[in-house]
Amino acid sequence: MGVPAVASLSKLGDVDGRARRKVLPRRSLGDWSPSLREQDPIAALRAQEGIRDPELLTLRYGRMGASPWTYYRGAAAVMAADLAVTPNSGITVQLCGDAHILNFGLWNTPERRLAFDLRDFDETLPGPFEWDLKRYLASIVVLARENGLRNRAAREAVRLGYRGYRQWIRKYADWPELDIWYDVVGTDRFANYAQREDDQTTARLLERADTRTSRGAFDKLTAVKDGRRRIAEKPPYRTHKLTQHAPELEAAIRRYLGSLPDHVQRVLGHFDLVDVVQQVVGVGSVGMRVFLLLAEERRTGDPLFMQFKQAGPSVYEPFLGPSRYPEHGQRVVNGQRLLQSASDAFLGWTDSAVGDGHAYYVRQFRDGKVVPNGEEIAGKLAAYAFACGHVLARAHARSGDVAAINDYLGKSDQVEDAFTRFAFAYDDQTARDHAQLAEAIEAGRIAAIPGWP
Repeated sequence: MGVPAVASLSKLGDVDGRARRKVLPRRSLGDWSPSLREQDPIAALRAQEGIRDPELLTLRYGRMGASPWTYYRGAAAVMAADLAVTPNSGITVQLCGDAHILNFGLWNTPERRLAFDLRDFDETLPGPFEWDLKRYLASIVVLARENGLRNRAAREAVRLGYRGYRQWIRKYADWPELDIWYDVVGTDRFANYAQREDDQTTARLLERADTRTSRGAFDKLTAVKDGRRRIAEKPPYRTHKLTQHAPELEAAIRRYLGSLPDHVQRVLGHFDLVDVVQQVVGVGSVGMRVFLLLAEERRTGDPLFMQFKQAGPSVYEPFLGPSRYPEHGQRVVNGQRLLQSASDAFLGWTDSAVGDGHAYYVRQFRDGKVVPNGEEIAGKLAAYAFACGHVLARAHARSGDVAAINDYLGKSDQVEDAFTRFAFAYDDQTARDHAQLAEAIEAGRIAAIPGWP
């Protein structure tokens, strides 16, 4: 009996990358003008307020108003709307959705190996590959400006960021799919990208990863109160104000466990919940409900910190259509697993942590996660940008048609020139948008409280 013909196991179709150049000429990748806009940027930000904790909105706008860089980090919705009004290639990948340069970092794989990878997937959704690339490359210029780098250094970093992407897309286009799937940017590769034997930044990052564990957090974030070990408060960044919702939280934890494989459930079955606080994290995430949970292993008392983070609709859904997943937490988790080389073994989702009707995803807190700050990478921005470009290429090669991307980009320098032109144009746009927000705060039209713990 013969073997029957089998349809493709994925929904990826054959896309002619060269033909897509007629749909979106490569020189057009650099085009941006404020006249293209269909929505006011402040209106785009305020449209997100409905799913956020109203008590934290003043802190969100305070952080975004601090500088063009903090504004850019919090304004993914603004850029999504801007990208959507321009023609796109039609070559689809799983978008990270917020691939700015500080959304790349180190963390532990389930095998306890440090890897350099994308780290934020709140906005993940299938979409045109160049949208991730544009947000990433523009972020390099904004960060360079934040740290006082000259145009020449910023331009070199953008070009190296693109070349890291382009060179690895070309390589992955020749690799078997399983080799792409198992490829990991480990610490040895990451260190090589530093390009300087005397550079200490990588060594410091690796050392810091050793302390970014639940045990390290236990010493820093907890204290004994009334004879019980509890997470220390730091209002408004960590508070116990929602612990009255313990029954709903316990139900949410049970639903989270149901999203995990049996062997992971078994490991977590050795732990008891000790304490919960509400957290404030990041810039774009301020106002989203985030809960930090402390659990202890019954036999040894070993701590485990878990983070429940609210997942709302992706900022790209108004333009690309809704996610196929019924829960936004599930959308984030599955997007992360598709894009990362190896994801947290405890990654899962649940539908509500406090009976509020919101979706959540769940992950370990810290677990080797280290993200350098802008000052740390400013002196080696071009080398760091190349490494990030490599990681973004691998993520797109895993989730999309890498041959189509490769054929579309081709070998011409005009693509690099176009992306560089867009990055600088959108940096100018970000500066104008930040000034508009700062003026609205100054005039009292938007309430804001500056703050950064």
